[in-house]
Amino acid sequence: MTSRVDNLGKRILYFQQVVGEMVILIWKIVAYIREAPRNIPSILTQMAIIGYDTLPVASVMAFFVGMVLALQTGVELNKYGGQNIIGAIVGHSMVRELGPVMTSFLVAGRCGSAMAAELGVMTVYEEIDALKTLDIDPIRYLAMPRFIACLICVPALVIYSDCIGIVGGALISNIHPQIFVSYATYYDSLTAALKMKEIGTGLTKAVVFGALIALVSTYVGFATRGGARGIGESTTRSVVLSFMLILVADYILTRLLM
Repeated sequence: MTSRVDNLGKRILYFQQVVGEMVILIWKIVAYIREAPRNIPSILTQMAIIGYDTLPVASVMAFFVGMVLALQTGVELNKYGGQNIIGAIVGHSMVRELGPVMTSFLVAGRCGSAMAAELGVMTVYEEIDALKTLDIDPIRYLAMPRFIACLICVPALVIYSDCIGIVGGALISNIHPQIFVSYATYYDSLTAALKMKEIGTGLTKAVVFGALIALVSTYVGFATRGGARGIGESTTRSVVLSFMLILVADYILTRLLM
């Protein structure tokens, strides 16, 4: 019984330590944002990796998510003669929920893990210590550009994914024989349902998710220990933790922005 209480206490203390270190990290990153003009090349490089290089995968994901969403809802709505509102359903689902969450999962899995691995390698092989020896703050030089790039690229990718998903939904709605909704009807339903509030909700989620991905990836990378095995564990930990925080933040934001 004593050992269990002891283990529980250690876990609680470790959790508090991690939260405290992440708060300090995000505070330092935000403080260094004023020096972003000095790091424009690094920011642009990270934006190309996070944004441009992710476009092909995001296109495939969003297109088929939109098609599946239209197919599943359209077939059911057709039974009750309500297939004319399929554009509104696909638009709402993509803009408010599926677009931000699925795109953030994609960025966390593809780019967040790469960030954690890259910074983990630099930490394990003492490149971070070398930067400190040269009086270069690793947070300003490495973390801040990735944070800004995520803040810019994740919302941009979400907007792109929303559009591609809506196009995929329109296509399947028009060509599937059990649904068959014209493009004009689909578009009218979509524009009537989507308001600025829904778009703002999706973009707010995207900004928060982007910040979480950058924060988790950089923190886990800087905290990497234990050689090659530690780098692999940090990569996995960054993805899992990012997914969990995205889902928790999604619920909280949905509740606040309803």
